[in-house]
Amino acid sequence: MATGKIRLNTDTNLLKLIAIVAMLIDHLGARVFTQYAEMRIIGRLAFPLFAYCISVGCVFTRNIGLYALRMALMAIAVQPLYVTAMGHQTMMSFDWAHNFYRLDLIFQHYYLPRPSVLFTLFLGILVLWTLRDRRYVLTLILTALIWYLRNNLDYGEKGILLMVLFYVLRDRPLCSLAWTAGLMTWWGIPALQNRFLLSSNLYLSTQFYAVLALPLIHLPIRTGMRINKYFFYVFYPAHLALIYLLTM
Repeated sequence: MATGKIRLNTDTNLLKLIAIVAMLIDHLGARVFTQYAEMRIIGRLAFPLFAYCISVGCVFTRNIGLYALRMALMAIAVQPLYVTAMGHQTMMSFDWAHNFYRLDLIFQHYYLPRPSVLFTLFLGILVLWTLRDRRYVLTLILTALIWYLRNNLDYGEKGILLMVLFYVLRDRPLCSLAWTAGLMTWWGIPALQNRFLLSSNLYLSTQFYAVLALPLIHLPIRTGMRINKYFFYVFYPAHLALIYLLTM
């Protein structure tokens, strides 16, 4: 188990609840109520909260390998539902009757075009695992893999970097706030990523509003709320099934 006191918000049950509500609003805004851009802005709260809860989980879990395995199995099982519910593929576009045994075709059709955020969270857990156990050679190997896959990952390498910052700065609130706010600002203003040169196209992307999740993460909130740790694993596919039914 990792050492180091967490001096950020440890009320992760509350944060997870806020995150899943924000995620539901975001996905409804993307697929059902597309006329309300505000729903996508609210949805930007979800990933930073999930990223932080992952970092806390990697500190406290007794079996981080099992933690990573649960996330991986969840990602693999839910991916076909994710791409169909979110409109990246249609349910009947794959010929299951004749190709049910073709794992390569299933992978290309359902997994390669648009992996869900669960794969990003899984890779984040692996990176934090190597940092926790001080296996830095594996950290470098995973970093190279993530860089190679970055364009096919939801939130890309920046999402995993955010998890790393939350983890390594968990006992330094001011440093954590400064670094994570800086990352989110750079992430949310595309002009800053263009060799740090400002231009006439300076604008805030929707992703910038993820910075609004930082007060929830850094303020010491204590509600005593209890949520079963498997609730998210049930909610995620359930909310995708709901969205799929609504879009039918």
